[in-house]
Amino acid sequence: MTLLALGINHRTATVEVREQVAFTPSGMKEALTQLRGLPNVREAAVVSTCNRTELYCVTEGAGEREILEWMGRYHGLDADELTRCAYHYLDDEAVRHLMRVAVGLDSMVLGEPQILGQLKEAYQAARQARGLSGELEGLFQHTFAVAKRVRTETGIGRNPVSVAYAAVSLASRIFDDFSQARALLVGAGETIELVAQHLHQAGVRQLVVANRTLERANLVAGGLGGQAITLDQIPEALINADIVISSTAAPLPILGKGMVERALKKRRYRPMFMVDIAVPRDIEPEVGKLSDVFLYTVDDLEEVIDENRRHRQVAADHAESLIEHGVRDWQKGQRIRDGGALIRRVREHGEALRDLSLDDALARLARGEASEDVVRRLANQLTNRLMHRPTVAMREAASAQDQELLEAANALLTDPSTDVTPPSS
Repeated sequence: MTLLALGINHRTATVEVREQVAFTPSGMKEALTQLRGLPNVREAAVVSTCNRTELYCVTEGAGEREILEWMGRYHGLDADELTRCAYHYLDDEAVRHLMRVAVGLDSMVLGEPQILGQLKEAYQAARQARGLSGELEGLFQHTFAVAKRVRTETGIGRNPVSVAYAAVSLASRIFDDFSQARALLVGAGETIELVAQHLHQAGVRQLVVANRTLERANLVAGGLGGQAITLDQIPEALINADIVISSTAAPLPILGKGMVERALKKRRYRPMFMVDIAVPRDIEPEVGKLSDVFLYTVDDLEEVIDENRRHRQVAADHAESLIEHGVRDWQKGQRIRDGGALIRRVREHGEALRDLSLDDALARLARGEASEDVVRRLANQLTNRLMHRPTVAMREAASAQDQELLEAANALLTDPSTDVTPPSS
């Protein structure tokens, strides 16, 4: 079996490509069922965020091409096109990659905390879709333990510059006085909740949160003195919005060029600052062509985020060291698990030979043969059956001068502390 991590992220693909390979929450169960149903896939989990789409699988053989072709079919894309921006890791490298993702070392924002929660959601989705069983489930659990240790022992998680903070920081370069700015936030997930908090701390007092469900929008806006609205109220709210930041899981854009044009006309073309954090995008790219709109995507936040990366490099180096410990612990656990499986197979083989010899002995006793003769035959037969394969292997090793195998056989099959030599007469 091979552990495979295959993915596309913000370093290997543009947002235009990433939004095409994103998996929606509503379609996740079906995607996992299809992925798990591939001939060579035994376990599977899917991680899909604004910055990455990654598939973690236990496969028979490497299997990356089979899985890449499936992803292409699922999203209606050419597998060769995906190959140009995809990466894959096998076994220990896959383990190391997952751990680096979990602690935020592979994120656009170094040390960002949201990714760990997103991994846990992916893990739960995979469990519910019965995509996990042994190895992959154990790896996720081990990864979560390593991530907790990294967060506890390093400074990588303290006051991280998140994508949400970066978006607000970018807005501060355009607005001198946030207290006069009016903000419209689309979505009500964790990222938008962080955006709302950062805007409030920066001085924004006129805040509107639009979401599919009004209840969730109220949870985000209520504590900050903001207003909650539904998505169909966005056109009206857009008229008064100086800042628009959107992050939903919608499969299609929510804010189109026509909607924004009508809002600009009613607000007499006062400039509008917009950040689309979502993948797939919530705001049509054509909106950015409007002369009074400053539209940024998640990829445009790199400059703010790179500054954060420089400040957090010491903590990142410490985190890398802890991850290496985590990988070694996983390797050790795998060796123990592999050893346990071998022990079970050896014992099952020995027990099968024992039962075979015992059945023969009982049959001879039932036919009336002398018990002493039956016992002697049983002992000889069992010894010969147990030692046949090791004896053949040792002869072949001696012929091939395989000293390592001979020494292993000596350590496994002989006990120098026990003297079994018959006493001399």
